[in-house]
Amino acid sequence: MFRRAVECTRPGRANLASVRLLSDRRYVFPMSAEALWVRINDVAAYPTWWPWLRRFDGETLNEGEVWQCTVQPPLPYTVRFAVTIGAIAPARSIAATVSGDIVGSATLQIEPRAGGCEARLTAELGPDKHALRALSVAARPLVRFGHNWVLDTGARQFRKRSVAAAGEDGSR
Repeated sequence: MFRRAVECTRPGRANLASVRLLSDRRYVFPMSAEALWVRINDVAAYPTWWPWLRRFDGETLNEGEVWQCTVQPPLPYTVRFAVTIGAIAPARSIAATVSGDIVGSATLQIEPRAGGCEARLTAELGPDKHALRALSVAARPLVRFGHNWVLDTGARQFRKRSVAAAGEDGSR
């Protein structure tokens, strides 16, 4: 979902319109929250799960870690950003802030449910670079498509390459 807002991320930018991307996605996994957490912690495997993740410099999932990322959605632009890992509650939640071409915050919450668990990703992100702001205003549906594609394709690829390889019950 998009919400258009006029915001300043830096002094002197009051006249530039910013487009915020608000996300609230839920993904169901056929495994316990603890088994999902083990797979999420396999940070070294991230580049093998997501071919659109063109650059990833991250070593661990620990509070204070900073991951450098470059993402190439199926569109004619690349997004470069850093993810700073915030508060972590193992097998329950991760908070993060994003800076670079896009800025904002995101939270992943994991809840047990019958037959497995549900991961809920919420985020509020927006472009910080002038060119991306202009693209966000001029081509809002295209930017929304690229953002949603990365989230939903990423969840499918994670399930296929990480979770499915462990067995449907998450026991391996």
